[in-house]
Amino acid sequence: MTKISVGALALCGVIGLSSTGCIKQMILNGQIEGTRKASAAVDGFSDYEVGQTAAFAGVTQFEGMHFLAPDNEDALFMLTKGWTSATFAFIEDAMEQAEDAEGEGSEAYAYQKGRALAGYDRAIHYGLQLLSKKADGFDAAKKNDDTMKAWLTAFDDPDDAQNLFWTGYAWIARVNIIKDDPAAVSDLFIGVAMVEKAKSLQPNYLFGTIHTVLGAYHGRSPMAELKQAKEEFDAAIAVTGGKALLPKFQLAARYYCVSGDKENYVKTLTEVVEAPDTLPESRLTNVVAKHKAKRYLGKDRMMRMCGF
Repeated sequence: MTKISVGALALCGVIGLSSTGCIKQMILNGQIEGTRKASAAVDGFSDYEVGQTAAFAGVTQFEGMHFLAPDNEDALFMLTKGWTSATFAFIEDAMEQAEDAEGEGSEAYAYQKGRALAGYDRAIHYGLQLLSKKADGFDAAKKNDDTMKAWLTAFDDPDDAQNLFWTGYAWIARVNIIKDDPAAVSDLFIGVAMVEKAKSLQPNYLFGTIHTVLGAYHGRSPMAELKQAKEEFDAAIAVTGGKALLPKFQLAARYYCVSGDKENYVKTLTEVVEAPDTLPESRLTNVVAKHKAKRYLGKDRMMRMCGF
């Protein structure tokens, strides 16, 4: 994170006439750093609609800050995280509601799908800029799985995990939106490699969310790695003792649904819906999980998604 140091202030003094601009830049960087820290307050919101408004107000604010300080890593991180989380929590939700109401062939569904793709594209755009601060050469690295993993060896600090996670998460989520596109699916390994690397650095980051994302990836179809999916979901749930609800929601949606286990699907989603408020620091995420779980208990969605 950017910090105003004695050395930097001394440099401004030496610069003389340009010191005013230097100080202004440091003040701006300090404001961005403080805003990043303060953004954690949104995680404690309990109102879904207020959380949605705050999420998009937040990304708008950081878009402006990035415009003023294009190299600031706090702004790049918050744009990567903000676009990824807001797209998953709210835009994808609107897309699924349109699917439930009018079907995948509807104009409403196509519109929301386009918004989701744009959101994840923007997250990836900023995430790759952020990662390039640590290692350049991404375009060459994405050639195949081996070159990707070789490039990722440059990321050896636990603090790198969050940058890798949010960029990789956006990449995986984007592919899931357009999983009928062979070219996109062929590049899925890029996002997976990033999240796997993040896991090696901070396996329990953000209440086990890394495990949750990898569990959803491994449970992407009946022909995928369902055993690994269950292991990842169990690991995610264990991090908070089940207090974080998103892992349970994804366990139902990505494992019990795919494996045809209706009893545990319904049981797990019902547990999510009825869960008490036991994790205040991740309250909004739990509210999102509850919101999604209610819809996924609908008969039409269960039939269309799971076949039961």
